[in-house]
Amino acid sequence: MILRPPTCVIENFKPLIECGRFPVKRAVGEDITVEVDVFKDGHDVVSAVLKWRKRGVAKWHETPLQIVDPYNKDRWSGVFSVFENAVYEFTVEAWGDYFLSWQHEFHTKFAAGLTELQSETLEGAAFIETSAGLARDAGQIRDADRLAALADQIRKSTPTEVHAISHTPELEGLMTAYSDRRESTEYILNLPPVAELMDASAQSVAISTHADPERRGAGTPAGKGKALRKKKEEAEAAPAPISAPQLPGAEFSPRYPLVYVDRARALFSQWYEFFPRSAEGLGERGSKFRDCLPRIDDARAMGFDVIYFPPIHPVGVTARKGRNNSVTCQPGEPGVPYAIGNRHQKCPNGGGHKDVAPELGSLADFDWLVAECARRGMEIALDFAINCSPDHPYVHEHPGWFYQRPDGTIKYAENPPKKYQDVYPMNFHNADWRAMWAELASVIEFWCEHGVRIFRVDNPHTKPVAFWEYLIHRVQQRFPDAIFLSEAFTRPRMMKALAKAGFTHSYTYFTWRNTKQGLTEYFEELTHTECVESMRPNLWPNTPDILPSYLQFGGRPAFFIRAVLAATLSPVYGIYSGFELCENAGLDKKPWDAASDVRQFLHLCDNDYKQLAREEYLDSEKYQWKQRDWNAPGNIKDVITRLNRIRRENRALQQLRNLQFERADNDLVLFYSKMTEARDNIILVVVSLDPFHAQDAFIDVPVERFGWVGGQTFQVHDLLHDDRYLWSAERNFVRLTPERPAHVFRVRRKSHSERDFDYYL
Repeated sequence: MILRPPTCVIENFKPLIECGRFPVKRAVGEDITVEVDVFKDGHDVVSAVLKWRKRGVAKWHETPLQIVDPYNKDRWSGVFSVFENAVYEFTVEAWGDYFLSWQHEFHTKFAAGLTELQSETLEGAAFIETSAGLARDAGQIRDADRLAALADQIRKSTPTEVHAISHTPELEGLMTAYSDRRESTEYILNLPPVAELMDASAQSVAISTHADPERRGAGTPAGKGKALRKKKEEAEAAPAPISAPQLPGAEFSPRYPLVYVDRARALFSQWYEFFPRSAEGLGERGSKFRDCLPRIDDARAMGFDVIYFPPIHPVGVTARKGRNNSVTCQPGEPGVPYAIGNRHQKCPNGGGHKDVAPELGSLADFDWLVAECARRGMEIALDFAINCSPDHPYVHEHPGWFYQRPDGTIKYAENPPKKYQDVYPMNFHNADWRAMWAELASVIEFWCEHGVRIFRVDNPHTKPVAFWEYLIHRVQQRFPDAIFLSEAFTRPRMMKALAKAGFTHSYTYFTWRNTKQGLTEYFEELTHTECVESMRPNLWPNTPDILPSYLQFGGRPAFFIRAVLAATLSPVYGIYSGFELCENAGLDKKPWDAASDVRQFLHLCDNDYKQLAREEYLDSEKYQWKQRDWNAPGNIKDVITRLNRIRRENRALQQLRNLQFERADNDLVLFYSKMTEARDNIILVVVSLDPFHAQDAFIDVPVERFGWVGGQTFQVHDLLHDDRYLWSAERNFVRLTPERPAHVFRVRRKSHSERDFDYYL
């Protein structure tokens, strides 16, 4: 195609993130729905296709776009699916369709009773002959011959016969397959100004693109078909251009919108976090990597498939913290794993981020544990915390990478009123920043080489967004299956910016969304705005740093409620160990009677939790070995096991964009649905937000969206408690108690009756 001004207007293209600066995100097996405005001058009929290809591959796949609204014929839509963990390009190509325009014009004149249509007949035959040439160039000789025969037939036909032939499915199908696109327009992100296009057109500068041969011209004599087919084969074998210089008069490479396709576990997974040094639940000494398998097997039995470890690296001794964050560390206390680095321990790689703490074992022991997890169909996720203790080798070898005080000493980390004397933050804009950025990226690559592909990143919002864009891009070029979780409890814009920069998952404000209004509005934003194109929520009801007030006051029912919400609102969620045991001893819980005014309590949980408690664990295992009975009475391990089984067995819960909130007439009862596109899996979730009292509600079941005939009786099977109910109307009654605070219903349609027994599937 010769570089020329666009012949069609293609605008309002969705999905795009920051005008195409960042890729949109999908996982293997997901669809991408593209919507776009397409129109052109005059009265020509417009045709448009959605095209996509894996980046680096020459040949496009394509599917016709469809008009969304028959009353607004400028809005078009199409869908494509992705099946590889890779980067894809996608675009829209549109053109004035000569054949369809001629077909419409001929029909209009014929219907008006005009009989002198010889000129129009010859025009139509010429258009069909052009497509015959395109078919021949593509090596489709049978189609080419058939089109040529149809062109001859039209030339010899009466207007009545021409009108009939032009509307035959055969001709319409062939003309669609070999449409003349010589004057088509593609949507590209780097379209130069028209003035530059005029200059380039005058110089006959060709776009360096690997479009299909039919876009290069038509009507080529049969003798040239073989040569063109050879050129096509060479073009398909060549890599597609991935850069887009915009220099007038130079070769031009179009830049297309991108989608980054993650592996399936990026879309659907359940995480379990525990400190390996506390794996055995012993308070007097630490555990090793080879002691972790019983804890991993217990997590697997509950249905978890990702085991997430806080930092496993050597821990510094200078300014080491003690129990409950005490600045005085007693002899034998293990210190904080986030104070990374101990060059005095003579570790094989210097004692920094590329070593494991000797008290946990060796790198060989860690590799063994990674392999054991893989044998169980599980993965280990590591914490990437860019924290350096004063004993980290970076401090000794690269003091310029840190913030310096006027007296030449290095500043420790602070988040007033908190002080972290055992941690030195790194200066990402120091004079040697390139070397530092590259070294930190190599840390992730090191652990990828040891079989780790999932990383939870500690406080990424305190480092430049540009750094993360660089690191994630570099790592995923070598390890496209790498997954990154952003632990950024910070301002919304920063959280979204980190997601756009490449983080696969994001922590969210779910931890502080407990009211019906708060949950509804927040998850509407996460699942039904442009946010969904880049930010995948990974829901955590607790973390080692956060013991929410709701859990501190609500007891076991609160843990039950938050587990149901986390497991069903998002296809990705996790818990920090102890959640299944309902551990809720906080550091400073206020004397508040939460049960006396539940609505006010929930409001404070969302908006002013400091009136209720410090949301930190008493005797946090960040500072000590943790003693636990992993089967302590009152646990909810059976609830979590059922929830994870329900998630695995119901595809509707493995998707994010299908969340819909439904009406319940009680503001302490949340009701929502998730359905597959085919409606072969319909889930209804009803959850009480009150951990203290029973709550009743009438709920409006969205029967009209089931795709069934109205008035049918259907079964709702409570998958949590294995109860079954028959409903036939939209409005139904539910009662929830602190002991049974939720229903997860699977809707089953009556399939048949046999010997007076009804079967529902």
